[in-house]
Amino acid sequence: MSKKDKGYIPVMLTPFTESGAVDFSGLTKLTELYLGAGAAGLFANCQSSEMFNLSEEEQLAVTKQVLQVADGAVPVVATGTFGGPVEKQADFVKRMYETGVDAVIVITNMLAGESESADVFDERFGQLLDATPGIPLGFYECPEPFKRVLTAEQLKRFVSTGRVIYHKDTCLDIEQIRAKLDATKAVSKFGLYDAYMVHAVESLKAGSAGLSCIQGNYYPELVVWLCNHFDDDELADQVERVRQFFVERMDVMHAVYPIVAKYFLQKRGLPISTFTRKNAGVFDASVRGQIDSLYVQFQQLMEQIELKPLLA
Repeated sequence: MSKKDKGYIPVMLTPFTESGAVDFSGLTKLTELYLGAGAAGLFANCQSSEMFNLSEEEQLAVTKQVLQVADGAVPVVATGTFGGPVEKQADFVKRMYETGVDAVIVITNMLAGESESADVFDERFGQLLDATPGIPLGFYECPEPFKRVLTAEQLKRFVSTGRVIYHKDTCLDIEQIRAKLDATKAVSKFGLYDAYMVHAVESLKAGSAGLSCIQGNYYPELVVWLCNHFDDDELADQVERVRQFFVERMDVMHAVYPIVAKYFLQKRGLPISTFTRKNAGVFDASVRGQIDSLYVQFQQLMEQIELKPLLA
Protein backbone atom coordinates (compact mmCIF):
# COMPACT_ATOMS: atom_id res chain seq x y z
CA MET A 1 0.00 0.00 0.00
CA SER A 2 2.95 2.31 -0.63
CA LYS A 3 2.37 5.68 -2.24
CA LYS A 4 5.56 5.41 -4.31
CA ASP A 5 3.73 3.65 -7.16
CA LYS A 6 0.36 4.86 -8.41
CA GLY A 7 -2.16 2.07 -8.44
CA TYR A 8 -5.79 1.14 -8.71
CA ILE A 9 -7.41 -0.64 -5.75
CA PRO A 10 -10.78 -2.11 -6.81
CA VAL A 11 -13.69 -1.81 -4.41
CA MET A 12 -14.82 -5.31 -5.20
CA LEU A 13 -18.30 -6.43 -6.12
CA THR A 14 -19.81 -9.60 -4.68
CA PRO A 15 -21.38 -11.81 -7.35
CA PHE A 16 -24.50 -13.70 -6.29
CA THR A 17 -26.43 -16.53 -7.87
CA GLU A 18 -30.01 -15.86 -8.95
CA SER A 19 -31.12 -17.50 -5.70
CA GLY A 20 -29.14 -14.94 -3.70
CA ALA A 21 -26.22 -17.09 -2.53
CA VAL A 22 -22.64 -15.87 -2.88
CA ASP A 23 -21.34 -16.98 -6.27
CA PHE A 24 -17.79 -18.04 -5.47
CA SER A 25 -17.08 -19.12 -9.05
CA GLY A 26 -18.15 -15.68 -10.26
CA LEU A 27 -16.03 -14.10 -7.53
CA THR A 28 -13.01 -16.01 -8.79
CA LYS A 29 -13.53 -14.77 -12.36
CA LEU A 30 -14.12 -11.21 -11.15
CA THR A 31 -10.94 -11.27 -9.05
CA GLU A 32 -9.00 -12.56 -12.05
CA LEU A 33 -10.39 -9.67 -14.11
CA TYR A 34 -9.12 -7.09 -11.60
CA LEU A 35 -5.71 -8.77 -11.50
CA GLY A 36 -5.54 -9.06 -15.27
CA ALA A 37 -6.31 -5.35 -15.57
CA GLY A 38 -3.26 -4.57 -13.44
CA ALA A 39 -4.83 -3.75 -10.09
CA ALA A 40 -2.23 -2.84 -7.46
CA GLY A 41 -4.29 -4.35 -4.66
CA LEU A 42 -7.80 -5.54 -3.83
CA PHE A 43 -10.35 -4.13 -1.38
CA ALA A 44 -12.64 -7.02 -0.50
CA ASN A 45 -15.69 -6.74 1.74
CA CYS A 46 -16.48 -3.08 1.08
CA GLN A 47 -19.66 -1.16 0.29
CA SER A 48 -19.58 -2.26 -3.36
CA SER A 49 -19.36 -5.82 -2.02
CA GLU A 50 -22.71 -5.22 -0.28
CA MET A 51 -20.90 -5.85 3.00
CA PHE A 52 -23.85 -4.66 5.08
CA ASN A 53 -25.93 -7.42 3.47
CA LEU A 54 -23.44 -10.21 4.16
CA SER A 55 -23.25 -12.25 7.34
CA GLU A 56 -19.96 -12.26 9.24
CA GLU A 57 -19.24 -15.77 7.99
CA GLU A 58 -19.93 -14.70 4.40
CA GLN A 59 -17.66 -11.68 4.79
CA LEU A 60 -14.85 -13.93 5.96
CA ALA A 61 -15.50 -16.52 3.25
CA VAL A 62 -15.56 -13.91 0.48
CA THR A 63 -12.30 -12.41 1.74
CA LYS A 64 -10.64 -15.84 1.95
CA GLN A 65 -11.69 -16.59 -1.63
CA VAL A 66 -10.19 -13.32 -2.87
CA LEU A 67 -6.96 -14.08 -1.01
CA GLN A 68 -6.81 -17.55 -2.49
CA VAL A 69 -7.23 -16.28 -6.04
CA ALA A 70 -4.79 -13.38 -5.55
CA ASP A 71 -2.26 -15.84 -4.10
CA GLY A 72 0.04 -13.08 -2.86
CA ALA A 73 0.25 -11.27 -6.20
CA VAL A 74 -1.08 -8.02 -4.68
CA PRO A 75 -2.04 -6.79 -1.19
CA VAL A 76 -5.61 -7.48 -0.07
CA VAL A 77 -7.52 -5.43 2.48
CA ALA A 78 -11.01 -5.95 3.88
CA THR A 79 -13.42 -4.15 6.19
CA GLY A 80 -13.61 -5.36 9.76
CA THR A 81 -15.70 -2.87 11.79
CA PHE A 82 -19.49 -2.89 11.79
CA GLY A 83 -20.61 -1.02 14.87
CA GLY A 84 -21.31 -1.85 18.46
CA PRO A 85 -18.91 -1.73 21.41
CA VAL A 86 -15.24 -1.26 20.54
CA GLU A 87 -14.44 -4.64 22.07
CA LYS A 88 -16.87 -6.37 19.70
CA GLN A 89 -15.45 -4.54 16.70
CA ALA A 90 -11.93 -5.44 17.78
CA ASP A 91 -12.87 -9.11 17.95
CA PHE A 92 -14.03 -9.10 14.32
CA VAL A 93 -10.95 -7.13 13.26
CA LYS A 94 -8.88 -9.98 14.66
CA ARG A 95 -10.98 -12.59 12.87
CA MET A 96 -10.67 -10.73 9.59
CA TYR A 97 -6.91 -10.34 10.01
CA GLU A 98 -6.60 -14.09 10.58
CA THR A 99 -7.79 -14.63 6.99
CA GLY A 100 -4.42 -13.32 5.83
CA VAL A 101 -5.30 -9.79 4.68
CA ASP A 102 -2.58 -7.15 4.66
CA ALA A 103 -4.71 -4.69 6.61
CA VAL A 104 -8.17 -4.53 8.15
CA ILE A 105 -10.22 -1.49 7.20
CA VAL A 106 -12.02 0.64 9.77
CA ILE A 107 -15.22 2.30 8.59
CA THR A 108 -15.02 5.84 9.93
CA ASN A 109 -18.76 6.04 10.68
CA MET A 110 -18.76 2.90 12.83
CA LEU A 111 -16.73 4.18 15.78
CA ALA A 112 -18.82 7.26 16.57
CA GLY A 113 -22.37 8.29 15.79
CA GLU A 114 -23.32 11.09 13.42
CA SER A 115 -23.96 13.49 16.31
CA GLU A 116 -20.82 12.52 18.21
CA SER A 117 -17.66 14.61 18.05
CA ALA A 118 -14.29 13.99 16.45
CA ASP A 119 -12.88 13.67 19.96
CA VAL A 120 -15.18 10.71 20.61
CA PHE A 121 -14.04 9.09 17.37
CA ASP A 122 -10.38 9.67 18.26
CA GLU A 123 -10.84 8.13 21.71
CA ARG A 124 -12.56 5.04 20.35
CA PHE A 125 -10.04 4.56 17.58
CA GLY A 126 -7.34 4.70 20.24
CA GLN A 127 -9.19 1.97 22.11
CA LEU A 128 -9.41 -0.09 18.92
CA LEU A 129 -5.66 0.28 18.38
CA ASP A 130 -5.00 -0.94 21.92
CA ALA A 131 -7.38 -3.89 21.48
CA THR A 132 -5.81 -5.05 18.19
CA PRO A 133 -2.05 -4.93 18.82
CA GLY A 134 0.16 -5.43 15.79
CA ILE A 135 -2.67 -5.48 13.23
CA PRO A 136 -2.23 -3.05 10.30
CA LEU A 137 -5.33 -0.93 9.79
CA GLY A 138 -6.81 1.41 7.24
CA PHE A 139 -9.70 3.86 6.98
CA TYR A 140 -12.70 3.97 4.68
CA GLU A 141 -14.89 7.08 4.64
CA CYS A 142 -17.94 5.00 3.73
CA PRO A 143 -20.96 7.13 2.70
CA GLU A 144 -23.46 4.80 4.38
CA PRO A 145 -25.19 5.08 6.77
CA PHE A 146 -23.60 8.53 6.98
CA LYS A 147 -20.24 9.92 5.97
CA ARG A 148 -17.60 10.80 8.56
CA VAL A 149 -14.67 12.51 6.85
CA LEU A 150 -11.37 12.63 8.73
CA THR A 151 -9.40 15.85 8.90
CA ALA A 152 -5.78 16.13 7.84
CA GLU A 153 -4.81 16.58 11.48
CA GLN A 154 -6.61 13.42 12.54
CA LEU A 155 -5.10 11.39 9.74
CA LYS A 156 -1.61 12.64 10.58
CA ARG A 157 -1.98 11.51 14.19
CA PHE A 158 -3.31 8.10 13.26
CA VAL A 159 -0.76 7.44 10.53
CA SER A 160 2.09 8.49 12.85
CA THR A 161 1.29 5.48 15.06
CA GLY A 162 2.69 3.25 12.31
CA ARG A 163 -0.47 1.14 12.39
CA VAL A 164 -2.49 2.88 9.65
CA ILE A 165 -1.25 2.05 6.16
CA TYR A 166 -4.27 2.70 3.93
CA HIS A 167 -6.95 5.35 3.51
CA LYS A 168 -9.83 5.32 1.02
CA ASP A 169 -10.84 8.95 0.78
CA THR A 170 -14.35 10.07 -0.20
CA CYS A 171 -14.25 13.75 0.82
CA LEU A 172 -14.74 14.88 -2.84
CA ASP A 173 -12.59 17.96 -2.13
CA ILE A 174 -9.18 18.26 -3.80
CA GLU A 175 -8.00 20.83 -1.26
CA GLN A 176 -8.73 18.43 1.60
CA ILE A 177 -6.90 15.72 -0.35
CA ARG A 178 -3.85 17.94 -0.69
CA ALA A 179 -3.95 18.75 3.02
CA LYS A 180 -4.12 15.07 3.94
CA LEU A 181 -1.28 14.20 1.59
CA ASP A 182 0.89 16.96 3.01
CA ALA A 183 0.12 15.86 6.57
CA THR A 184 1.12 12.24 5.89
CA LYS A 185 3.95 12.66 3.37
CA ALA A 186 6.65 11.63 5.85
CA VAL A 187 5.26 8.09 6.21
CA SER A 188 6.32 5.96 3.25
CA LYS A 189 4.26 2.89 4.21
CA PHE A 190 0.98 4.80 4.07
CA GLY A 191 -1.10 5.34 0.95
CA LEU A 192 -4.15 7.54 0.31
CA TYR A 193 -6.42 6.25 -2.44
CA ASP A 194 -8.97 8.65 -3.88
CA ALA A 195 -12.50 7.52 -4.74
CA TYR A 196 -13.54 10.62 -6.69
CA MET A 197 -12.80 10.44 -10.40
CA VAL A 198 -13.73 14.07 -11.09
CA HIS A 199 -10.37 15.20 -9.69
CA ALA A 200 -8.50 11.91 -10.21
CA VAL A 201 -5.68 13.41 -12.29
CA GLU A 202 -5.24 16.32 -9.87
CA SER A 203 -5.18 13.92 -6.95
CA LEU A 204 -2.57 11.66 -8.54
CA LYS A 205 -0.40 14.67 -9.39
CA ALA A 206 -0.76 15.92 -5.80
CA GLY A 207 0.73 12.69 -4.49
CA SER A 208 -2.10 10.25 -3.80
CA ALA A 209 -1.05 6.61 -3.97
CA GLY A 210 -3.76 5.82 -6.48
CA LEU A 211 -7.46 5.47 -7.12
CA SER A 212 -10.16 3.34 -5.51
CA CYS A 213 -13.38 4.06 -7.37
CA ILE A 214 -16.55 2.30 -8.48
CA GLN A 215 -15.75 3.06 -12.13
CA GLY A 216 -13.25 0.21 -11.99
CA ASN A 217 -16.21 -2.15 -11.63
CA TYR A 218 -17.07 -1.30 -15.21
CA TYR A 219 -13.66 -1.01 -16.87
CA PRO A 220 -10.76 -1.63 -14.48
CA GLU A 221 -8.16 -1.51 -17.25
CA LEU A 222 -9.14 2.11 -18.02
CA VAL A 223 -8.57 3.19 -14.40
CA VAL A 224 -5.22 1.39 -14.39
CA TRP A 225 -4.32 3.16 -17.65
CA LEU A 226 -5.03 6.53 -16.04
CA CYS A 227 -2.87 5.65 -13.02
CA ASN A 228 -0.04 4.74 -15.39
CA HIS A 229 -0.28 7.75 -17.71
CA PHE A 230 -1.76 10.66 -15.70
CA ASP A 231 1.52 12.62 -15.97
CA ASP A 232 2.66 11.44 -19.41
CA ASP A 233 3.14 14.63 -21.44
CA GLU A 234 3.15 12.71 -24.71
CA LEU A 235 -0.31 11.34 -23.94
CA ALA A 236 -1.73 14.53 -22.43
CA ASP A 237 -4.57 14.74 -24.97
CA GLN A 238 -5.58 11.15 -24.35
CA VAL A 239 -5.39 11.61 -20.59
CA GLU A 240 -7.73 14.59 -20.85
CA ARG A 241 -10.11 12.57 -23.04
CA VAL A 242 -10.20 9.77 -20.45
CA ARG A 243 -10.65 12.27 -17.61
CA GLN A 244 -13.60 13.86 -19.37
CA PHE A 245 -15.09 10.44 -20.05
CA PHE A 246 -15.15 9.71 -16.33
CA VAL A 247 -16.43 13.16 -15.35
CA GLU A 248 -19.28 13.27 -17.86
CA ARG A 249 -20.59 9.81 -16.95
CA MET A 250 -20.58 9.99 -13.15
CA ASP A 251 -24.36 9.99 -12.79
CA VAL A 252 -25.12 7.04 -15.04
CA MET A 253 -22.53 4.88 -13.27
CA HIS A 254 -23.90 5.68 -9.81
CA ALA A 255 -27.62 5.24 -10.56
CA VAL A 256 -28.97 1.81 -9.50
CA TYR A 257 -25.44 0.72 -8.52
CA PRO A 258 -24.17 -2.01 -8.21
CA ILE A 259 -26.80 -3.65 -10.45
CA VAL A 260 -25.69 -1.48 -13.37
CA ALA A 261 -22.03 -2.43 -12.89
CA LYS A 262 -22.90 -6.13 -12.89
CA TYR A 263 -25.00 -5.65 -16.03
CA PHE A 264 -22.11 -3.82 -17.70
CA LEU A 265 -19.72 -6.65 -16.84
CA GLN A 266 -22.28 -9.10 -18.23
CA LYS A 267 -22.22 -7.19 -21.50
CA ARG A 268 -18.45 -7.43 -21.46
CA GLY A 269 -18.67 -11.21 -21.23
CA LEU A 270 -18.13 -11.86 -17.53
CA PRO A 271 -20.43 -14.66 -16.26
CA ILE A 272 -22.02 -12.69 -13.44
CA SER A 273 -25.63 -12.26 -12.32
CA THR A 274 -27.17 -8.83 -11.78
CA PHE A 275 -28.67 -10.07 -8.50
CA THR A 276 -28.04 -7.79 -5.54
CA ARG A 277 -29.09 -8.11 -1.92
CA LYS A 278 -29.23 -4.39 -1.22
CA ASN A 279 -32.08 -2.20 -2.43
CA ALA A 280 -30.25 -0.42 -5.23
CA GLY A 281 -33.27 0.97 -7.06
CA VAL A 282 -35.20 -0.03 -10.17
CA PHE A 283 -33.22 -1.37 -13.11
CA ASP A 284 -35.76 -0.43 -15.77
CA ALA A 285 -35.59 -0.05 -19.54
CA SER A 286 -34.41 3.55 -19.27
CA VAL A 287 -31.47 2.66 -17.02
CA ARG A 288 -30.64 -0.35 -19.20
CA GLY A 289 -30.58 1.90 -22.27
CA GLN A 290 -28.18 4.32 -20.58
CA ILE A 291 -25.79 1.49 -19.71
CA ASP A 292 -26.05 0.09 -23.24
CA SER A 293 -25.00 3.53 -24.52
CA LEU A 294 -22.18 3.69 -21.98
CA TYR A 295 -20.92 0.34 -23.25
CA VAL A 296 -20.73 1.65 -26.83
CA GLN A 297 -19.02 4.85 -25.68
CA PHE A 298 -16.49 2.81 -23.70
CA GLN A 299 -15.63 0.72 -26.74
CA GLN A 300 -15.14 3.87 -28.79
CA LEU A 301 -12.86 5.40 -26.18
CA MET A 302 -10.73 2.27 -25.96
CA GLU A 303 -10.20 2.42 -29.72
CA GLN A 304 -9.31 6.10 -29.56
CA ILE A 305 -6.58 5.59 -26.96
CA GLU A 306 -5.52 2.28 -28.52
CA LEU A 307 -6.06 0.26 -25.34
CA LYS A 308 -7.15 -3.33 -25.86
CA PRO A 309 -9.99 -4.35 -23.54
CA LEU A 310 -9.55 -7.48 -21.44
CA LEU A 311 -13.08 -8.61 -22.22
CA ALA A 312 -15.56 -7.81 -24.97
